[in-house]
Amino acid sequence: MLKIIARLLFTSLLILLSNSLVPAQQRPLITEDVEVVKPGSVRIEFGFDFAQRKRYPVSGLQGDISRLGVVATTFGLAPNVEVEVGGVIHNSLAISRRDVSTIPLDLKNINSTSDVGDFFLATKIKIRNETNRFPALGVRFGVQLPNSNQSRGLGLNQTNFFMTALASKNVGKLRVSGNIGLAILTAPTELFSQNDVMLYGLSAVYPLNDRISLVGEINGRLNTRKRAPIGTESDGEARFGARIKASGLLWDVSGLTGFHKNSARSGLSFGLTYEGSLFTPINK
Repeated sequence: MLKIIARLLFTSLLILLSNSLVPAQQRPLITEDVEVVKPGSVRIEFGFDFAQRKRYPVSGLQGDISRLGVVATTFGLAPNVEVEVGGVIHNSLAISRRDVSTIPLDLKNINSTSDVGDFFLATKIKIRNETNRFPALGVRFGVQLPNSNQSRGLGLNQTNFFMTALASKNVGKLRVSGNIGLAILTAPTELFSQNDVMLYGLSAVYPLNDRISLVGEINGRLNTRKRAPIGTESDGEARFGARIKASGLLWDVSGLTGFHKNSARSGLSFGLTYEGSLFTPINK
């Protein structure tokens, strides 16, 4: 199933390269802007991430993680509604440390492990436009699917729900977006248990010219319990980088640093985005 999804995403990218570019994108930021993809258009994102000293508390593994094929496809269905599907095609961890695992592991190599990432489905709804005094408002909700194999030590193979309120405002040339919300995470090692964590994000985009924009954000989740079930602890990162328009695509590069115990110490991200017309909306 995942191989079919990957082939469909890649085929869609090849087809859309012949269409006209529409200037809008999300990468490399995780914090969501209120703006949605235009009706009848599709946005395809493809990236590569590398992070150092990432810790996986459930499996007890720690090391440098490479994520190849960080993909997302977003469809504009209405002037204020978009639907998105995405995930990671291939995760690979170079293991530098192994602590006690709370689940049975089946690793083919003592020095490394790999697995497909968990995919997600999400819907974004723009509620109101920006005014001179007030920001644009929206909401985004979705579900993370159990695609990974927990015995590989990277994914948790469980279903999680998330919902965030969105706000975006232009301050001169600066575009500022904020997210706050809730994620309901299944506790992977405790039967009939879950943890409700707070989601947060704050991003800024500053265009230097028509081709280059600087971007930055802080984004993550915050545990509000005294003791978080293993696998649902706080996690987050700060990310800074740039978007560059070239060769009919929008390219991005960014660096990141984590600020929680399980977060990656540092990392790099590269990617590209294409947005083009897919179908003609029905006008009533």
